[in-house]
Amino acid sequence: MRASSFIFTGILLFYLLISCKEKKVSIGNLHFEKNEDIHYGNDAEQVMDLYLPYGKPSQKRDVFIIIHGGGWRAGNKSQLTFFTLSLMKKFPDHIFANINYRLASETTYALPYQIDDIKAASAFLEKKLHYSPHIILLGNSAGGHLSMLYAYQSGALKKVKAVINIVGPADLSDSSFRNYQEYSFVERRLVDPQSLKPGISHLNSANPIYWIGEDSPPTLSYYGVTDHVVPLRQGVILDSVLNRNKVLHKTYEFRGGHLDWDHSPHDGFLIDKIDLFLKQMEKK
Repeated sequence: MRASSFIFTGILLFYLLISCKEKKVSIGNLHFEKNEDIHYGNDAEQVMDLYLPYGKPSQKRDVFIIIHGGGWRAGNKSQLTFFTLSLMKKFPDHIFANINYRLASETTYALPYQIDDIKAASAFLEKKLHYSPHIILLGNSAGGHLSMLYAYQSGALKKVKAVINIVGPADLSDSSFRNYQEYSFVERRLVDPQSLKPGISHLNSANPIYWIGEDSPPTLSYYGVTDHVVPLRQGVILDSVLNRNKVLHKTYEFRGGHLDWDHSPHDGFLIDKIDLFLKQMEKK
């Protein structure tokens, strides 16, 4: 990691620490109202950190919903706090919701409950903001998978403006992903069999590419050249299906493994490309 990245991270940490007792985060001359661990559901895991541009509560804004990774059964929103702060610096006119969701285990399934959590978080935001915002779903790894799955299953009805998929598995049935060391968990505990609809297999019900259609939202993806957890081939497959359905999309690669995407300079490159992608969407 470059020295400039350490400096920027230190600055973000400083602002985070001085504001931890206040409902305010300041990054340079940017100010956000901060609400930590807001419950958007009845389960203890259904909480979010919400950041709203300070002093402008009545203006309608797009919302980033940030979804952490961790193999569907681990991880926490705190993993993406600094990346969220970096996004806030680039997108000062947006609202940010960094969410936790109910984790799977050997006794609980991931789906459809984690998708239900994104739906519940969206409904909570709509009620709190008093309008129905356009949503940009951004997730890494399992969070990238959940972002795509939620958006593609019926994206036109959910007001998902765009998907930012970071090292997320797009095709669970492909051999490139079957080498994932926890693939047995995917087969056993990813989908609750009681939730399956007639005619849809276990894997297809959880497979983002299965649900892609012409009304799917624009998608930006980011994959690592040396990622051995979610191989680069997943991006190739995703691009192929999005192309076939004429969905606006862009995929970028970085020279690193599964956990390297938020290291300098990969994180800055990604944020710049997200900015460019959203601006290109506005011109369509």
